[in-house]
Parts: sequence; structure tokens; C-alpha cells
Amino acid sequence: MRDINDQLDSPLALKISFDKLLERYETMAQSDDPFMVEKAERVLQAGNSVPELRDGFSDPTLLETYQKEIQIILEDSFSEVLTLNEIKTASMPLHDLNFNASSRFKSIVENAGQDFSLKISNMPEDDHYRVACTIILYFYYGYQMSFKRSLFYEIPDAKGILRTYKILFNADFAEVVKTASAPEITEEDYRLLLGNFEDIDLWREKFPPHSYIYKGFTINNIFDVTDDRSISDIKSTLLISGKRKNDNFIDDFQVTFESLFNIKNLKVGFVIYNKESQTFERVEGKFIESYLLTDTAIVPCQSALCGDSYKSLITEKEYFSILDVEQCYHKSHEPFYKNLYDQNIKSAIFAPISSEGGLLGVLEIVSHKVDELNSVNANLLRDVMPFIVSSVLRSKEEEKHLIEAVIQQECTSIHPSVSWRFENAARAFLDNKRIEGKTVAFEEITFEDVYPLFGQIDVMGSSETRNEATRQDLSLQLSLSKEIIEAQLKKERLPIYEQLLHQLEVFFNSLDHQFIVDSEQEIGSFFENEIHPLFEFIEQKNNALRKHIENYFAKIDRSLNLIYYHQKNYDDTIAMINKNMTHILDHKQVEAQHMYPHYFERYKTDGVEHNMYIGESITKEYGFHKIYLYNLRLWQLQVMCEMENEFYRNKPDYPSSVDVASMVLVFNKPLTIQFRMDEKQFDVYGTYNASYEVVKKRVDKALIKGTNERVTVNGKLTIIYSQKEDEEAYLKYIKFLQFKKVFDTPIELLELEDLQGIAGLKAIRVPILYNHHKENHYFTYDDLINEIQS
Repeated sequence: MRDINDQLDSPLALKISFDKLLERYETMAQSDDPFMVEKAERVLQAGNSVPELRDGFSDPTLLETYQKEIQIILEDSFSEVLTLNEIKTASMPLHDLNFNASSRFKSIVENAGQDFSLKISNMPEDDHYRVACTIILYFYYGYQMSFKRSLFYEIPDAKGILRTYKILFNADFAEVVKTASAPEITEEDYRLLLGNFEDIDLWREKFPPHSYIYKGFTINNIFDVTDDRSISDIKSTLLISGKRKNDNFIDDFQVTFESLFNIKNLKVGFVIYNKESQTFERVEGKFIESYLLTDTAIVPCQSALCGDSYKSLITEKEYFSILDVEQCYHKSHEPFYKNLYDQNIKSAIFAPISSEGGLLGVLEIVSHKVDELNSVNANLLRDVMPFIVSSVLRSKEEEKHLIEAVIQQECTSIHPSVSWRFENAARAFLDNKRIEGKTVAFEEITFEDVYPLFGQIDVMGSSETRNEATRQDLSLQLSLSKEIIEAQLKKERLPIYEQLLHQLEVFFNSLDHQFIVDSEQEIGSFFENEIHPLFEFIEQKNNALRKHIENYFAKIDRSLNLIYYHQKNYDDTIAMINKNMTHILDHKQVEAQHMYPHYFERYKTDGVEHNMYIGESITKEYGFHKIYLYNLRLWQLQVMCEMENEFYRNKPDYPSSVDVASMVLVFNKPLTIQFRMDEKQFDVYGTYNASYEVVKKRVDKALIKGTNERVTVNGKLTIIYSQKEDEEAYLKYIKFLQFKKVFDTPIELLELEDLQGIAGLKAIRVPILYNHHKENHYFTYDDLINEIQS
């Protein structure tokens, strides 16, 4: 290197100079202290003997030429007495040149090896340039950029262990000189730079390369911060989310522990403690080792440990260290020591990871040398254990979320009453996956001997009402279009307008005589492809029709290209009904779960349906008796009536006028339900039980025997059943609820027409009493409707 500025990409051209330091000695030479004066004059004599030492130079060979003079100039700054202890050197900013280094600094660099190149470890190349710019802004312009960072060297020692050194720069004896090629930095430039740190081109524009001169030198005081940095790295490694998924995680982690213990080739492992099963489990992540578990995923704690280690780690939650694994193995022949011996482990430390008195896991640190790990250096872990504890706590939380994610992915949202079963299956799924790989299947989830309950509150004639709303919207759109085209035809007599009017008439007729679902799509396509482009053209050409066309498009839903008014009213009505009904159902379900836990699910259709299953296999812990089934049936009847009351209280607020009918289905025998992975929902299991699902889908459209009357009607609750004992039970419920002013009279007992594959169904139909905003005043359905209309 003939010049320290060769290949230096920086706004600063560097000149080594001791002028500022010599000026300090000129002041000291005026002191009243003879000793100080004598020392200052000696330094000044050395500094003034060579003009370059004050004027500055960039040829690094002159450092060797004037080594004697430089040592005299710097003898106060670099005490010979401390040279074996202090890590210190003189240098130039952001440059790897070092001179007049202390003996300890030279030794550290020499031990790193001939191939080692000393560089700041934590500063990207672009940052070098920007930091140099901030030096200029501070020294020359007086701006504080607050860009001070802790800078480090990372230097391997003689054993190859990476050590970290923090650098403190002293630039008291330097100045920055502006050259003619440097643009003037204004206040506006300064503020622009503050807001654009990442824009390196802007920084280069304001501070061209070598446009300023750094004249002087820096004194670098360097400190070994390996232990602090190791603890910090352990903290960062453990706490940064997702770090454990990184391929390099365990390698980086082991290097950090090597630095902390000052031992080369340490190995680090983890194991999670499961209190419920008294087992050790492998940490999620294929890059994390365990020397207690080796190749297995789960091992009982008593099998993995010996008596002494079990007592220390599990019972007392204290460190357990082994000075000589081989000696312990030959002395005791314990499987615990054999496992370590077979892995060529010579010494080890096992550290309990505990929180609030509970064991979470074990940190494993092992070495292939005897005595390297022991009870003394085990105490080095005390500063890092809080971060390891935090990591394990978060790992457990992540595992919980992972289990929940598996459930969500494999099973969709699961009701709390059965979540325990899915969590067990998900945990088994993850454990098997760790051992066997990606081909593991999620086990089947079934619940046997559960009693089903089904209910629905449904909008009556929903298909006809929706079709009528669609017809009204299409009819309005056809009428508006016809008026515009007729007006345009009067102004411009083109046959194509007559053809379009004819097509509109054809669509009008189809609405009245053969309206089907495809009709809406066909008409929508016609408007999108033919009418709307034409109207946009006419709008620009015919000022007289512009407002009419604007009015037309204002009524159009542009995503559908159709008028969406009556349909929107209907859809909004259904949404409001569903919201109100599910609010009541969900609120009441909380109370019902407290009575006895059971499975519950609901669906929004043109109304709200709900399924419930109750039985011993669902509850896990609580004993089951049929009294809880009877209680849930009574609860269901009351809730259905409350939902009916809520509907009619809100009916005046609904955009469309609709009515609802309510029904419950009674199934007498217990059945088995199975979670269907393909459909992400529960379904009945077995051929016999399948009839229950068939009845659920068809029964609300069943007819009363010998008539064309639907069994479900507004103003009454319909109870569908097949067994005489269910009829007797529900008549008792109804009589009780008549006493409670929930139901009115009379009660109808009906037989139903056979459904496809289903015969012998019967129904109880009972009028509902409504309480319409009046305390202790009840209405029949007809009275209620009259009250609402009035």
C-alpha cells in the first residue's frame, strides 16, 4: 500500500498528522511545572523535527521511517507500563491501518493467524461512507447526527474460539478540512439527509469522494466483551421469533456458548419436560439436538436420567455436572451414563430450565474432553438462564399455537367442548410426524353414544321471495332501459334500436312466464355486453338523455351490472335475521354449557340451524345421566321461542317482509358422530345412524298426511319425532311451558306423509305466545301481526 487512500471509497481523504496533539504539548510547555515543561519540550522536539508529522502524510511507509519520533509523541497516550494489559492502538477512521499498538493488541492479532484480516465486524460497506459523512457534519458543520454505534472486532484466539472486542474511538486530535471540490452543505441539505439515510446516492452527491480531508489520527481503546456479547447473542438468538427455524441456528448458538465458556467444540442441546406424562420431549425443529434423547422423540424422565441426575434436575431443579463420563459409566453402568459414553461425550452440564417453581426443560452442554465442563463453570449459565427460560416459555406457547394451527388446518374451527380431543390428536400427530416424517395421517375423531338435538328457525318461502325480488329488480331495469332506447329511437331512426327493444320485450315475457336462475345470468350478460356500452356512447352524444342515463347507472350495482335493490333488501333482511338469531343462540349457549358441557354448532342459511350432541364421551371428565339430555331438550324449546319473539320484535325494522317457521327434530337413540376431514365437520357414523341426517335435510318440507299442508308454519313450533315415548315426554315439556306463558293452546298431534326412505314420522305443533314490548302481556300469532301492522 503506497497510499492509505488507495482504493478508499470515502468522502474523507486521510492524512496522518500529530499537529493537534503537538498543539496540546505547546500549551503544556507554558506550565509552571518543570517536569511537565521538560516532558512537553521533549515531545515537541521530536514532533517538530520532521515537517510531515505536523503537515500530515498518507504514505504508510513513513510510519516505519519515523517510528522513533512517533513513539515519543505518543508515549503519554500509550503507557509502556500498561502495554501488556491494555488493548490499544492508533489508527485512522474507518480504515484497517493500525500503528503504535500495545503489546497485547499485537499478540491478539498474531494469535488469530496469518490469514486473519482485521476488520470492523458489524458495519456494512455503505455505512462506512455514511459514517464518514456524519464525521464531516459534526467536525466541520457542527451537526449532531446521533449515529453513534457500538463497533466491534471479532478475532479468534489461539484455540480458535471467536472473541469479541468493543472499540472506543478517541478523535480529540483530528480536524476535518474542506476542499474546493466539496459542495456547501446548507440547513436544507442537512434536513434532507436526516430523512433519507438509505439513499446512498444522495449522500455521495452531497459529499463526493475525497472532497474533505481528515487530518490527524484516532486512539482506539479496545475491550474484550466476549462474555457480555455472548450473553447478548444468546438472548437475541432465543428471543427473535422464527430463529429456531434457521439452518444455521444451532451452529451459531454453539459458537456463542464456546465463547462464553472459552471452550472449543462445545455442543448444545435442549429437551422439553412434559409434567403430565413425566417425559422428556424433543424441541420442535430438526436442527435442535438432544443428547438425552438421541434419536427418539419422547423418553420417560426416569429412563433418560440416573437417580442422582433425576434428583438434581427434576426434584431440586439444580445443575447437574459430570467431570468424567467414562469414569462414571464404568463405576455405575447406569443407562444414563452409557447413553452419553456411546456418544463420545466426556464431560457435561445439564441445567434445569424452570419458571415459578415448575420445570420446563433441560439445557444440555456437552464436551468431548474430560473435566472441561464442571460444577464451577456451570455458574456461567446464571446470566443466560433467564433468557433461556423466556425462550422455552415462548416455545411452549408456539407449540400450543402450532397445535391449534393443526386443528384449524385439519379440522376447521372446533367447539370448546370437544377441543380436548382434537388437542390430544394434534399432539400425537406432531409427535408421530417428528419420528416418522411427512406421511403421518391425522387420526379419526369419533364420539360414541351421544344424543343428537336439531333445531331450525327458517324463513318461509325463501326461494320464492328471493326470485320475486330478482324479478322486480330485472323488471325495473328493463323498463328504464326501454325508456332510454325509445327516446333515442325518436332522435335517431336506426333499425338496431328496434331490434334491442324487441329483445327487451322478450326478456319481459320471460320474467312473467318462464323465469329461471339462468334468466338472471342471460339478462345480466345482455346488459353488460350490449346495453351498457351503448348507453355510455349515447350519454356522450345526446345531451337530452344524459341525465336519464346517469340516473340509470346510479341504480346499477357495477359489480353485477344489474339493479340490486329488492334483492339487496331481501339479502339484508336475511343477514339481520341471522345476526339477531345467532346472537340469542350464542348467548344462551353459554348458559347451557354451564348446565352440562355438550357439543354445539350452528349454521346460517335462510335462517339459522343448530346441532347439539350430548353424552359421556364428549364431556371427558363429568358423569352423564339422561336428566341432562332432558334438561337440554327443555332448554332448546325455550330458546326457539325466544328466537321467535326476537324475530317479531324486530320485524318492522327489516327491509323486506318475511315470516319464519321453527322446528325441532327429536331422535330417540344415541348414535356415533365422526369428524369428516374432507368436509371439516362432524357427521353421523354408520348406516343406521345415517337416517337421522336424511330426516334433518327433508323434514321441514314434509306434508301432513292426507293434505298438501307443510308441517312447519308461522306462529307455531313444530316438534318432529317417531317414538311414542318422545311424544309423552314433549307433551310434558309443553304443558310446563304453557304454564310458563311460553306456549298457547291448542296442541296438535299430526301424522306426516312418508319421506323417501323414511316412514312413521309424527309431529306435535303448538302455538307460540309472543310478548311484544309489553310486560306480562302475551299475544297469539294473529294478535301479534295485527299489533305490528297497527
